[in-house]
Formats: sequence, C-alpha cells, structure tokens
Amino acid sequence: MAHSLRETDDSHAVRVGFIVSRAVGNAVVRNRVKRRLREIMRVRLDELAPGTLFVIRALPQAGESEFAVLESEVETLLTKAGKKLAGRGRRT
Repeated sequence: MAHSLRETDDSHAVRVGFIVSRAVGNAVVRNRVKRRLREIMRVRLDELAPGTLFVIRALPQAGESEFAVLESEVETLLTKAGKKLAGRGRRT
C-alpha cells in the first residue's frame, strides 16, 4: 500500500480517502478492500490531528490480503507518515 499524508488547517475534521483501482480485482473485491480499509481507519481517526488529509492507495495484492494483513500495513503507513510529519516539525 502507498500513502499520502498532508496536514492542512484545523478548520475541518480528519479526512481519509481510498484509491482502489481495477488492478486490485473486480468490483466485489475492490468494494471489500474499501470496506476493510474504512473499518481499519475508523478506529484510528483519533490518532490523527484535526485538518489531516490521509490518502491510501491499495496495491494489487490488497485484493488477496486478509484483514489482519491490511490492518498491519495501515498501521505501518500511519507510523511512517507520523515520523515524516514529525521530521517536518508538525504534529500528528
């Protein structure tokens, strides 16, 4: 999975977007991946600062991955993104 994290102003809530292309699988598989990613992020929204925009792009192997694997990948992405923002002197 790939990610993008951008901190904008605090005037809006955390926003999370998902990019799941046809390379991931047919419509059923893509929708399953999106539902799983939404649930994974739903319980982690409080970890992100207000105004944060976080985008996750599912790679083709995400269609065959179990929930626990996706969850682990997202956790890794959030950790990397937090370190990147901290390096820029911003909060997560």
